[in-house]
Amino acid sequence: MLAVDSTRYCVLTRTTPQPIDVKSSSLEAELRAILVDKSVCYGNFTLASGAQSDFYVDAKLTTSNPRAALLVGRIGWRIVKETATARSLHVDSIGGLTMGADWMALSIGIAAYLDSPSSDIQTFSVRKSAKEHGRHKRIEGNFSEGQTVVVVDDVITTGDSTLQAIEAIEEAGGRVAFVIVLVDRQEGGRQAIENGGHAVVPIFSRTDLIGTNADRRSHTAVA
Repeated sequence: MLAVDSTRYCVLTRTTPQPIDVKSSSLEAELRAILVDKSVCYGNFTLASGAQSDFYVDAKLTTSNPRAALLVGRIGWRIVKETATARSLHVDSIGGLTMGADWMALSIGIAAYLDSPSSDIQTFSVRKSAKEHGRHKRIEGNFSEGQTVVVVDDVITTGDSTLQAIEAIEEAGGRVAFVIVLVDRQEGGRQAIENGGHAVVPIFSRTDLIGTNADRRSHTAVA
């Protein structure tokens, strides 16, 4: 989701980092706090469609942060294991459309390896268009035809970027197991993806980040 803003502010809080207990049930609470501190922005934003919004999640400030990346990895890998087990699926690789998915996929892949080196989970990135030189690939990294993959994205609004990734993966002969998204803006994206037959597991929703009482009228823009 792209945005150009004229006036904006993000909530930034400087705190002293504490050791991360990767087995703690409060990992989500810590990751949510980082998202709110680093990524939740208010102001006037022009989204990719040209529509206006007064709320923006600059999620890459979180997913590219090493401390938050560790949390994203641990939480994401837990979701992969639990959801795959519930659906009796074997997952081969994790990825999505560049660049919203890139840091998330690698974080989850590293967490998978640290938890179980024998799992052999790989990661990949879907280009927005095929490379015009070299091997002319649309999908970069460790993906091959016939694999079952988990698609990830940092933020979904309409779901278009996630659907682009799914389309590219399926055209290349991959099978999509399900989708994990860091933040669901609750503006129809999840439903659009699920209408296409793919389950979506959000780590956080818009409500989780800014509460239930915020005015939603200006948050229906398309991105």
